[in-house]
Amino acid sequence: MSELENGQNSVKEEPVKEQAQYTPSVQAEFMREKIKQKPVNKKKLLRRTVITAVMAVVFGLVACLTFLILEPVISNRLYPEEEPKEVVFPEETVTEEMKPEDMLVKEEEEEVPEPVDLETVVDEQIEELLSQVEFGLDEYRGIYDELRKLTQEAGRAVVTVAGVTSDVDWFNNTYENVASASGVIVANNGKAMLILVSAGTLNGADSIEVTFCDQNQVEAELVQKDDNTGLAILSVPLSLISQETMDAISIAELGSSNAANLVGTPVAALGSPLGTAGSISYGVVTSAGAVMDLPDAAYKKITTDIYGSRNATGVLINLQGYVIGIIDNMNTSNDMGNLLTAYGITELKRMIEQMSNDKERVYLGIHGADVPKEAVEDAQIDMPAGAYIREIEIDSPAMAAGIQSGDIVIRVGETEITTYNDLLNVLYGSKPEDVMTFTLMRQGHEMSVDVTLGGR
Repeated sequence: MSELENGQNSVKEEPVKEQAQYTPSVQAEFMREKIKQKPVNKKKLLRRTVITAVMAVVFGLVACLTFLILEPVISNRLYPEEEPKEVVFPEETVTEEMKPEDMLVKEEEEEVPEPVDLETVVDEQIEELLSQVEFGLDEYRGIYDELRKLTQEAGRAVVTVAGVTSDVDWFNNTYENVASASGVIVANNGKAMLILVSAGTLNGADSIEVTFCDQNQVEAELVQKDDNTGLAILSVPLSLISQETMDAISIAELGSSNAANLVGTPVAALGSPLGTAGSISYGVVTSAGAVMDLPDAAYKKITTDIYGSRNATGVLINLQGYVIGIIDNMNTSNDMGNLLTAYGITELKRMIEQMSNDKERVYLGIHGADVPKEAVEDAQIDMPAGAYIREIEIDSPAMAAGIQSGDIVIRVGETEITTYNDLLNVLYGSKPEDVMTFTLMRQGHEMSVDVTLGGR
C-alpha cells in the first residue's frame, strides 16, 4: 500500500512541477507593447496655420464686400428712400395792372350818356381825395413800419453764403479766406433746401457755409453753376437743419418781372445791396425792358434808382413781398455808377428749375432776337416771323452746323418758331447730343441744317 500510495503521490507531483515551470511572468513579458509619440513636423504645422489664416482673411474680405454690395439693395427694399421732388415753378400769366385813373372813376360815371372830359374828372377826384387825407409824421412813420414788416417777412428766405478757402502764408501758417454773398431759398425738394446765389464767391472754395436768418450755420454743396449769369444752386440737406431753424426760415415767393406797369413801382433790395450782409434799401424801378446779350438766353435787366455797392448781391422784392429780380451789378454799365441792377426773375425761372433738378443743359451758341413786327407786316420786305440770329459763338454747335448771322429760324423739327423765346423753349426741353433739324430763311431762300446740340 505504501508503495502504491508513493507511486500515486509521485504521479500527482509531476503535473505540479510542470505548472510551476509555465509561469505568468513569462507570458506578460511576451505581450508587453511600448507606444512611442510621433514626432511633430513643424514645417507642415506652420504651413497649415498660414493657410488657415489666409483663408480666414479671404473669407472676411468676401463677406465684407458682399455686405457692402447687398446692404444698400436690402436697405432700399426694406426702407425705400424717397427720390427728391422735382422743382417746378408755375407758368406766369401776363395781366394788365389797373391804372390809378381806373381806380378812381366810379361806375355811375361810365353810364353817363354824354361825353365827359375824363382828365378833368380824374383831377377833381384826386383833389377831393387829397383834401380828405391828412398826411403827417405819424402816417410817414407808419409807411416805413409797414415796409420794415414786409422786408422782415421776406428776409426769412434770404441767407448768407460764404466760400471758405484754406491757404498758407510766408511763415507756413495756415489761414482761411472767406468770401460771402447773399442768396435766397428758392425750393424744398423733400431732401434739401435749394439756394440760389452768385457763384463768384464759390470759385476755388474748399467748403461752403450757409448762414440762415436765425444765424444758424450749416454746410452746403454745389449742385450746378450757370456760366452765363454766374448764378449757382446750392443744396443744404434737411437733416442738417434744426427744427428751430426750419420754423424761422421760409421759401421765397417768386413773382413776375414781366408786369405791364413794372417801371416806376416801389421795390426793396434785400441781402447785401450795400455790400454788407443784412442791409436794406428802398427805391423804384427805372427800366425793365433791356435784354442782356448772352448766348442761348434772353434775360431781361431791371434797373433801379437805388445807390448800392458794385459788389452788391441779394434780391429785389415788390410791395407784395414777391421776388422780382436777382441783384447782379457785374453787368452794370459805367455810366450807371453804383445804381443797382438785377436779372428779371421771369426769364430765370427755367434755368433755376433745370439747375435745381440737376439736369443737363444744352448749348447751341447763338445770340438772337425776335424779327421786328414791322418787318413781318411789310409786304415789300417779305420777312417771315421767327428767331433772328444776330451772332454766332465761335466753335459752337451752331457754327459747326453752318448757321450764320442773319439767318431766321422758322422751324425746329415739326415745331413752328415765331419768336426767339419759342426757340429757347425748344432748347430748354432738349438734351445734349440731341440732333435737331433747323429750318432757316437765308436771303429769301429756305434751307435746312442738322444741329447736334452740345452741353454746358
